[in-house]
This record gives sequence, C-alpha cells and structure tokens, in this order.
Amino acid sequence: MSQYALHPLPLAGLARIEHRRVEDDRGAFARLYCEDSLEHFGAPFHIRQINRSLTRERGSVRGLHYQAGPQPESKYITCLRGEVWDVVVDLRTGSPTFLQWHAEHLKAGEGSSLLVPAGFAHGFQALSEDAELLYLHSADYAPEHEGGLSVLDPRLAIAWPLPVINLSARDAMHPWLDDRFTGVTV
Repeated sequence: MSQYALHPLPLAGLARIEHRRVEDDRGAFARLYCEDSLEHFGAPFHIRQINRSLTRERGSVRGLHYQAGPQPESKYITCLRGEVWDVVVDLRTGSPTFLQWHAEHLKAGEGSSLLVPAGFAHGFQALSEDAELLYLHSADYAPEHEGGLSVLDPRLAIAWPLPVINLSARDAMHPWLDDRFTGVTV
C-alpha cells in the first residue's frame, strides 16, 4: 500500500499529496517523502536541499520566488506548525496556464504536502502565528538564477485572504510583470 496519494491540481504538474497517517495509543506516524512513490506516480523528485522557515506573524507573506536558468527547481512543501495559504504561479514559457495562480491551504497535522514543479513561482501567507514550513528542493540554490514576482501585482490579482504585511525588503522590490516577461524555460 502506498504511503500517500497524489492529487493533481488545476495547473499541470502541481499536486497535493495526502499522507497516510497511522495512529495508535503512542501517537501517530506518517511518511512525508518517498522517492519511489513519487516516481510510481510519474512525478520524480530528487532532493538536493532541505530548508525550513518560521513566520511569526499572521498575515505575513513570503515570496513569490522562483529559480530559472540551468537549475530550475521543484519544491515539496509541508506545513509543520500552524497554517498557511500557499500560492504558486505558473511561469513556464508556452504553458496553457502561463501566469495563472493556484492556492492551497496547508495546515500542520492535516497530513498533506504540496508538490510544486519547476517553472513555478512560490509564496505563502501565514494564517496563524508561528507558521513553520519544511521545503524539499530538487536543485541547489543558485542566486544568479533566482527571480521573484510582486505579491501585489495587479496582473496576477492574487486574492490574499488577509491584508499583506511584513514583506521583506527584497520581496517588496520585486517588479510588476510587463510584456517583456516571457516566462521561464524548464
């Protein structure tokens, strides 16, 4: 029996993963990641880097970040504490869903993760105090290939559930999209 189920979402390659949780009188166990299972579902994902973030204040937004060039990255995101509204934007050149966004509510203890393919920008808004995320990345961080989108770009029109607060200086400087942006190649 598989340790989790993969549920495709409206943007091609994006998926929600539901973990099978086993409980007994001691507590609970769930496998968060299994490379063989993802390959079985046709979504191979090799881990190159693992990161963790803690966002203290409800309403804070991180993102929208992406990595392009020769090292585009996929992400596998799990909420360890609190809850977030996790947002992705399809940036893949030629994609039928180019510049469309999708959001998923991730909550600690619910037993789900988000599988974000390469070529997507990613960000989230904390819906609770002390929201903690675990990120598995398929590529090493390459600052020369990183990019970002403005979380308030009217062309994206992301419907954040709370007023956007606490953007980092870097995230606040991400430009709005214009006609010169043709996407990223993966």
